[in-house]
This record gives sequence, structure tokens and C-alpha cells, in this order.
Amino acid sequence: MNLIMNCIKRMLITRQHIIPIINVKHSIRSSNSSSNNGADDRKTAQNHFREIGLKTMNQFNSKKVKNVKARNIKVTFILDGGERLMGMGRQGDTLLEVVNDNNLEIDGYGACEGTLSCSTCHVMLKEEDYRNLPEGASDEELDILELAYDLCDTSRLGCQIKLTKEMDGIEVIVPASVNDARLI
Repeated sequence: MNLIMNCIKRMLITRQHIIPIINVKHSIRSSNSSSNNGADDRKTAQNHFREIGLKTMNQFNSKKVKNVKARNIKVTFILDGGERLMGMGRQGDTLLEVVNDNNLEIDGYGACEGTLSCSTCHVMLKEEDYRNLPEGASDEELDILELAYDLCDTSRLGCQIKLTKEMDGIEVIVPASVNDARLI
């Protein structure tokens, strides 16, 4: 059953074959109640995929899932007290997405979920990393940054920094305290 549901989730991710998914879910409910064996689950899944026009699950995997970008950019968040949290991101991800996708526990980080309204994802960069960022801070970001604690010349909001290949290995400092500008 897990194999079948994982295949269905992959189909949902690609946002294609929506109508056949309904048919697969319906037929799984009716046919899977007697299947307790992993091999039976695999055969059932292969049969369902053949029914919706895919010759094999491998054909589906090779055409649909390979388009998902791998997390290959390493980001290290340095917390107050020196604790280092490492996360992996994809090109185009923000630092906030790296924290969320890697379930990094940074207290209060990204409270507004990237809507430029809180300053809780305030980070400080090394001078060289700051200069090498592909984009500067927008006026809206600068307005919110003014409300952040421990502001410095290389401060940015993590929700506004998009990763590039050149940023692999970047280290960012997370201030000791955060100021949620929504509460002011």
C-alpha cells in the first residue's frame, strides 16, 4: 500500500494525470484490502499504472521525477553561542526555505513565512558573501530590516536571499534575538 501511495504522491507533485489518479485511488480501495505483501503491492501498482497509460513505473520515474532539482547547495546557520545547523537547498530556494525544508530548529525564524512583514529571518553575512549576492535588498526589505535587532552593514532577510550554485558552503549568522515587526 505504501508503494502505491508514494506513486500517487509523485503524480500529484507533477500535477499531471489528475483524472486517472481518482480512478487509481478508487480501484486501490477496492482491491488492496486483501493485499498485505509488498510484492503484491508492487504488482498492483504496476497494473494500475499500465491502466492509465504508463507502460511501467520506471517510465513514469524517468520522465517525471528527474525534473525535480536536487538539494546540492550547503548552507550553515550559526546560532548565538556558536551552534551550527547545516541544511541543503536547491538553486532558487531562499534561506527561509532551507530552514523549513530541513526542519532546522531556529527559534522564531520566519514567522511571517516570507511575506516581508516580520524581520524574524534576519541574518548577517560575511562581507564577501554579502558583496557576491546576485540581488541587492529591495526598499521593502530595507524597511523591515530597520526593525530588526543587531542590525549591521551585511544584514539581510533570509526570505529574500535566493540560493545560487556559487553560494554552496555559505555560512550565515543568526542574531541572538529576533524582533517580530508584526507585533510593533
